[in-house]
Amino acid sequence: MRPALLALLLAAALVVSGGCDRKPEPAAGPGAAAPRPVAPDFTLARLDGGTLTLSDLRGKVVFVNIWATWCPPCRQEMPSMVRLYERYRDRGLEIVAVSEDRDPGAVRRFVAEYGIPFPVVMDRDKAVYRAYRATGVPETHLINKRGEVERSVIGGFDWESPEVVAEVESLLAR
Repeated sequence: MRPALLALLLAAALVVSGGCDRKPEPAAGPGAAAPRPVAPDFTLARLDGGTLTLSDLRGKVVFVNIWATWCPPCRQEMPSMVRLYERYRDRGLEIVAVSEDRDPGAVRRFVAEYGIPFPVVMDRDKAVYRAYRATGVPETHLINKRGEVERSVIGGFDWESPEVVAEVESLLAR
């Protein structure tokens, strides 16, 4: 097979797989039963200054979204994540966008382009990526008010889908 054709087929396979830098590994999607481990705590530098510590958000429903600016599925899912946050932030939903990028300038441009209103933190040494045993980006972990991981979603997702809205409503009510 010609090298150019092989490269094109590999690129297409990556896009179809639903994520960037993906290792094939199943994960529970919204609505699936899964054990509820305590979410690994972390403290990271915020893009806008200062630091963010996950455990400081205890008592809120939190999405920890591990992503990167260069990842097409991350770009695709971000608008629905922004709208979900705007819909529920006053009721106790928090989203923490954990960037795997090394260049804060690229992240700032992404944040401006997508109008991201929630905290963005930099995971330059991949501490959160390793702690959550991420298999690629995007990867999102939905954490309940007690700090337990309710769901983990690998790959891009529609964060305004009826099943997500129902789950967020349920977690906020508890």
